[in-house]
Amino acid sequence: MLTASDLLRLPYTPDLTEGGIAFALRSLTYAFERDGASPYNQLRRMAANTAVELAFRRHLSQNEIPFEVKTATPFTDRERFDVVLDGHRCDIKSFLISYREQATQIRRDPSMLLNVPALVPSDTHAGEGHAYNDLYLFSFMTGLVAQSQIDLQKVIAKGLPHHLVHVMPKAWRHPAHWTPLGALTLKSESAEELLLEISGQDEGRELKRVTISLPPKTKVKVDGAFYTITSLHVRRIPEARVGIRCEARTETYLIAPADWANLWVYGMDIFMAGYLNYEEFGQRARMLPPNSQVFQYARTKTKNLFVQVTDLKPMRKLLNSHPR
Repeated sequence: MLTASDLLRLPYTPDLTEGGIAFALRSLTYAFERDGASPYNQLRRMAANTAVELAFRRHLSQNEIPFEVKTATPFTDRERFDVVLDGHRCDIKSFLISYREQATQIRRDPSMLLNVPALVPSDTHAGEGHAYNDLYLFSFMTGLVAQSQIDLQKVIAKGLPHHLVHVMPKAWRHPAHWTPLGALTLKSESAEELLLEISGQDEGRELKRVTISLPPKTKVKVDGAFYTITSLHVRRIPEARVGIRCEARTETYLIAPADWANLWVYGMDIFMAGYLNYEEFGQRARMLPPNSQVFQYARTKTKNLFVQVTDLKPMRKLLNSHPR
């Protein structure tokens, strides 16, 4: 049975969030979307999850624990890679705890995580590509987010890091036909110059980025050979609208100042709780129906399998078994 002393605490550093955001934005080319769900919440969670994976790899490297990095099993996620320890593929199931009160409680008493359910979506567990000795590693990251415009203004006033993004509509990110968008025309209605980064895909579906300068109230044409536009990024909130149009689409798409979201996750602590292999988890897990209230979520959106964190195997048993 897991105890508080078994929780592996990993240090958080801002570069983990930077790496997480970079990966999350790349995911816009293939990520599945739930109807009505905010893409920004999904991107923040993905950034946090990636930060945990990067922190875990750094821990292995610093402690001279040999590992490999191999392409992950989901066929739609070609940019994702899993850690492999002694032939065991590690699937890290990470949970971002972003409510301030919960995050503070965990920092004061990490043992409260022992009574939290370790969740795996049932459709994920039942999916293809698993081996019986694959490992589920369960982790928790505490960190705050600035979702509202009020919170964002507070972050900017304090000089804290932030990453402002606008996710383009589905028609721009996943067009019905794979044809070039043609020349792009952009214009900022702001009174000051605006630096803007355009992210999308080229003909070969590879990530493509172009950074341009938008003078005040002046149209700028970009011949970038884009086939999709996934997101736009600015370093500061524009004081007026930004418009973008392409030859393949007749209407101009307008972005208001309030339509930029901050993806930065202000990480505090990372806890690697424990692990079970795929077969053991399937044997021990119980079913949790959708719309269940758990520590991690006010309401779960899908059917999950779970065991209690206290019933996991300690990380030291996994990491100490590997020769240095």
